[in-house]
Amino acid sequence: MPDDAPAATTSRSATLWSLARGVLVGGAEALPGISGGTVALVTGVYETAVTGAGHAVTAARLALTDRARARAELARVRWSVIVPLLIGIVPGLLVTVRFLAPLLDEHPVPLYGLFLGMTAAALVVPVRMAGGRWTAGEVARALVVAAIVFVLVGLPPQHLSPTYPVVLVAAAVAACALALPGTSGSFLLLTFGLYQPTLAAVNDRDWGYVAVFLAGMVLGLACFVKALQWLLEHRRRPALVLLSGVMAGALRALWPWQEDDRTLLAPGDQAGLAAAMFALGAAAVLGLIAAERRSRALPDAG
Repeated sequence: MPDDAPAATTSRSATLWSLARGVLVGGAEALPGISGGTVALVTGVYETAVTGAGHAVTAARLALTDRARARAELARVRWSVIVPLLIGIVPGLLVTVRFLAPLLDEHPVPLYGLFLGMTAAALVVPVRMAGGRWTAGEVARALVVAAIVFVLVGLPPQHLSPTYPVVLVAAAVAACALALPGTSGSFLLLTFGLYQPTLAAVNDRDWGYVAVFLAGMVLGLACFVKALQWLLEHRRRPALVLLSGVMAGALRALWPWQEDDRTLLAPGDQAGLAAAMFALGAAAVLGLIAAERRSRALPDAG
């Protein structure tokens, strides 16, 4: 066997891992309440994706005025991670929309119990990434952010008309949630009353709607990701404290027992099953965290 065979095998393993992470991120984003950003954080690709997107946005802005700098920005993107990640997002999104999203309507309590367990366990990731002991001020800031997000995700759903301008703005806002762990773009679409129209547009191949939606997502990400990139590069610890608060507050959206207007209820039917699914979700996330830690030994793993 050639001397470079082990390196090639390791590189393929890293690529497959990034592809799998993309599938998980895409699948998460198609489900209301669970966040693709959370999955990216758990699988260790969040910072790579955010900083890479930030460099790509800068390169696009400089493309017509300073091509040398644009090329330099693109060279800073870890394409060996980003490309398979993006490729994996597409099938993950489409398969979830086609097969898993309908199950959420049929079995909401156990599935939201699963998602609640997954997100609650994922809270250990930004806390661990921040490193060291938190100060009283950091704990207070995280709690304030959590309280604000708790209130926001409890707002009752609206019923906006799916006109193209509305779809464009809603997709831009949902894209911001895609980049922020703990918040779900699909949940925001549900709040706007555009979740079912968007699912229908994908399943019915309404390419006009899909094109406007994708344009809105690109616009939202371009406006939001640069701020996240700057925070992670220059204010990393405060940013992780902020993300921890967002994830904690967003747990409200995953409580399995809620009225249609998102009023919280005491545990009711299927409480035992929901508890079991909570434990399963937490265990799955802890397993992903362990897999990500093992993958750090692989080149270009993220």
